Amino acid sequence: MDYDIGHMNYLSKIRLWAAALAIYKKPRVIGMLFLGFSAGLPFLLVFGTLSFWLSEAGISRTNIGYFSAIGLAYAVKWCWSPLVDRMLIPILTKKLGRRRSWLLLSQVAIVLALIGMAQTDPSVDLTLMAIFALVVAISSATQDIALDAYRIEAVPEEMQGAMSASYMAGYRLGMILASAGALGIAALADLNEATYEAAPWEFAYFCMAAFMLVGIISTMLVSEPEHVVTEASDQRKAKITDLVARYQHLPDPLPRLLIWLLDAVVSPFWDFLKRYGWQAFLILALIGTYRISDVVLGVMANPFYHEMGFTKGEVASITKIYGVLMTIVGAGAGGLLIVRWGVMPVLFLGAILSAGSNLLFSVLAGVGHDIWWLTGIISFDNFSAGIATAAFVAYLSSLTNIEFSATQYALFSSMMLLLPKFTATFSGVIVDRVGFSEFFVGTALLGIPVLFLILLAMKLIPARNDS
Repeated sequence: MDYDIGHMNYLSKIRLWAAALAIYKKPRVIGMLFLGFSAGLPFLLVFGTLSFWLSEAGISRTNIGYFSAIGLAYAVKWCWSPLVDRMLIPILTKKLGRRRSWLLLSQVAIVLALIGMAQTDPSVDLTLMAIFALVVAISSATQDIALDAYRIEAVPEEMQGAMSASYMAGYRLGMILASAGALGIAALADLNEATYEAAPWEFAYFCMAAFMLVGIISTMLVSEPEHVVTEASDQRKAKITDLVARYQHLPDPLPRLLIWLLDAVVSPFWDFLKRYGWQAFLILALIGTYRISDVVLGVMANPFYHEMGFTKGEVASITKIYGVLMTIVGAGAGGLLIVRWGVMPVLFLGAILSAGSNLLFSVLAGVGHDIWWLTGIISFDNFSAGIATAAFVAYLSSLTNIEFSATQYALFSSMMLLLPKFTATFSGVIVDRVGFSEFFVGTALLGIPVLFLILLAMKLIPARNDS
């Protein structure tokens, strides 16, 4: 009898897990995998992968560092997120809806700009390359805004976990293709790595532009999310309308513009400040510095590999195999640790591991060209990044009010990169002055203030504030 009861309980658990896994068969969850791929692909093509190309083209480390300022587009995307959230695109919005129209527009712009990069040799015209890279970054940041809004609105709250997991998996695959994939394609097309030729890189970037069709096709196939107007939204708009009523004597477009600005631009930020008070500034400081160690190092990572004598093929194969595996393992471990300990302790652990992994690059600078050392360092670095990312995404999600999720998430993800990207701009100058080993130690030290901010946040701010 006990065996039968135990057997029935076992079968019930299997059915529960099967039911839970069935959520990943939902069309919108599957679609998010491909849309996430489209979001992850452009990021490294104007960051790490482009740095490798510039290094091979003989561009100075100082200029490579300055080039990374293009990535600041991701850090200031909150500035135009209200436009993406509310502005209608002629013809496209009527045909596709608000979210899909912005997705398609940004994806087409990415394709065209990547083709422009593919037709430009940075050793001949660095300025033109910077212009095309900037267009890719701005268009990619716009795609992120639209996609975050789509992800939040497309499914009910109980499916958000599956949507986020599908998005992160696709995003990581896109980043892998843009880094290891692009490097591998360029390496295969390069008949003589001893001398620089632009053609292999141009071919690789043409291929990346073609892979963006995955996102375009997915945007055309998925359905537009239903726009639901909540009671709180109606009440807020009514208050704003009453407030603006005193300005009705102004010319007709001005009162309507003021209502739009207050509702779309001011309300999301006011809501965040109202819920957290002065602690909002502590939260923004934590968000703005959490990734500073790995972002600043990331600009110089590929030039470092190149100067250590590692080939594109070696870096691509190690990143593709061990880097991908350890990122998945790290993300999984991060998720389990969050369930066991909560978000903030794992956030603290992720910060320690991310800063600590940078010290290993300093060791590699002394060791030199050694495949085993490179494999171990990339593995540990990606494992650390997996844990840190899982905790950080969970933390950002806990801060967001669902009514303003698109604009607030754009604010948080922008703040996440603003200071790190600005600091990374000077990474080439620092390496030129102190060398790679000291530079890596310095990036690790940048993570120390982050630890104090996390401890302060753990003490002063509840894990979730819904007041």
